Amino acid sequence: MKNFIYSILLIFCFSGCYNSVKQTISIGHEPEIWPDYSGVTIPYEIAPMNFNFVGCAYNYLKLIVKGSVSGSLETSGKNIEMDVESWHTLVKQNKGGYLEFFLSVVVNGVQSDYQPFKMFVSNDGLEEYGLTYRKIAPGYVSYGKMGLYCRNLSDFQEDVIIENTLVYGTCVNCHTANKTNPDNFVFHVRGQEYGGTVINRNGNHKIYDTKTEQTIGAAVYPYWHKSGRYIAFSTNLTFQVFHTVNPKRIEVFDRKSDLQIYDVDNNQFVISQEIKNDTLLETFPVFSTHGDELYYCAARRLLPPYYLEDIKYTIMKVKFDENTGNTGNKIDTLIFHDGKSATFPRPSYDGKYLMYTVADYGTFPIWHNEADLYLYNFADSTSRPITEVNSEFSDSFHNWSENSKWFVFTSRRIDGLFTHLYISHIDENGVCSKPFVIPQKNPLDYYNNLFLSYNTPDFTKKKVDISKNILRSEITSTEREKIEVR
Repeated sequence: MKNFIYSILLIFCFSGCYNSVKQTISIGHEPEIWPDYSGVTIPYEIAPMNFNFVGCAYNYLKLIVKGSVSGSLETSGKNIEMDVESWHTLVKQNKGGYLEFFLSVVVNGVQSDYQPFKMFVSNDGLEEYGLTYRKIAPGYVSYGKMGLYCRNLSDFQEDVIIENTLVYGTCVNCHTANKTNPDNFVFHVRGQEYGGTVINRNGNHKIYDTKTEQTIGAAVYPYWHKSGRYIAFSTNLTFQVFHTVNPKRIEVFDRKSDLQIYDVDNNQFVISQEIKNDTLLETFPVFSTHGDELYYCAARRLLPPYYLEDIKYTIMKVKFDENTGNTGNKIDTLIFHDGKSATFPRPSYDGKYLMYTVADYGTFPIWHNEADLYLYNFADSTSRPITEVNSEFSDSFHNWSENSKWFVFTSRRIDGLFTHLYISHIDENGVCSKPFVIPQKNPLDYYNNLFLSYNTPDFTKKKVDISKNILRSEITSTEREKIEVR
C-alpha cells in the first residue's frame, strides 16, 4: 500500500513538473554529460549507456534516443536510466548505424533543448559475456577487502569469483583465462599461511605450490597456451619504494625474475636456460596467437647502486615447441624503444597485432602518468602509439576480446588516482575508436562512491562459476599439489 501511495505521489509530482514548463529554448551545442559518451563506438550487446547531466543544477531531464535505421526510446526523470530491454531492442535494430541522443534539461520552468550527440553501433559484436577483473584499494603496504569479480556487460550484474574475506589474511590476484574461456582459469592466492595457485581446467580445479628449489619464488603473471596444455609464468622477487614528491607516488620493481613453462598434463615446470638468464630480468610472458612463439619482457639486471630510471624493458621473442614444451635456443628482439620501457605484451587472437605499454622506465607503469598504449603490426613490423585512445594519465594493463575487435584497458584519466576500465573498438585498418568507461546504472553516483581501483581486466566468454565454499575449504587446507621441474 505504501509503495502504491508513493507511486501516485511521484506521478503527481512529475506531472506538475512537466506542466510547469513555460518556455522552451534551443541550445547551440551538445549537453555536458558524464561520462563523455559522445562519439563513442559501442557493441550491440552492451548495457544501457546511462549518463549524468553535469552542465548545471536542474529539476529534471527528458531524453529521446532515435536510431539511424529504425526505432526510438524515451525516458525522463532526475537521472538518465534507460530500460535494459528497450535499449537492447533499439541498439540491435541499428547495427552498423548510429543512435542520436536528444536531451532536454528543465530548470525552473525553462526547457533547454540541446544539440543531439551520437553513439555509433558497430557491426562487430562483442561476443563475450562480460569482463573479469580485480578491485582493490590503492594501498601500498597493507590491504583490506579485495576480490576477483565477473561483470555481465549486457546489464549491470556483477558477481564475486572470490574475495579475500573468504580466507583471512590472503590476497587474490594474477587471474587469467584461456582465450577468454574460463573453463581454463588460473589465479593466485597470496599469503604466508594459505598461499597457492588455483588452476581450473575443464571444471576441475586444484591448488598448487608453485615454488620449487629451482625457482626464486611462486609463479605469477600467467598466460595460457591456446592448446590449454601449457601456462607461461614468471617468478619475481618484487620490491616497492616511495617517492617524496608528486606526481609519482610509488615504484614497484623486480630485483630478480625468471620465466618457466608449466606443463599441465604432466604437472611439470619446463625451465630453459635461455629464458632463465641471471644477468636479465625476464617477466610478463605470453604465447603467440598460433602458439609457436613466446613473447616476454627483459631488462638488464642492474646491481646496486643504481637508479630505477635505468631499468628499461624490451619485448623479446623465442620459438616454442608445443609437442615438447621447450623453447628454442635463439632469442630475438621483437620490440625495442630507445630510452623507454616496453611492458605488458598482449597479442590479438586474430594474429594481427600485439598491444603493449610504453613508459619512461620500469616494469610496473600504473603509477606513471606518461604510460601509453602502443600497437605493433605483425604485417609490417611497425609500432605506433594509440593516440586515439591514450590520455594524459596512466593507460596500461589491457586484454583483447576473442574476436579481436574490442579491447579493454585500465586508465587513471578520471581523477589521476583510481584506475577504471575502458573499452575500445578496432577496425579493419587498425584504427581504434574513442574509448568508453564501462557503463553503470548511475555512473556519477557509482564512480564518485567507488574508492577502489580496477586492475588486470580480461574478457570472459561466460560467467565464471567456481564454488566459493569448496575454494575456501581447499585454500584453508594445508595440502598443495607439488610441481616437478624438468
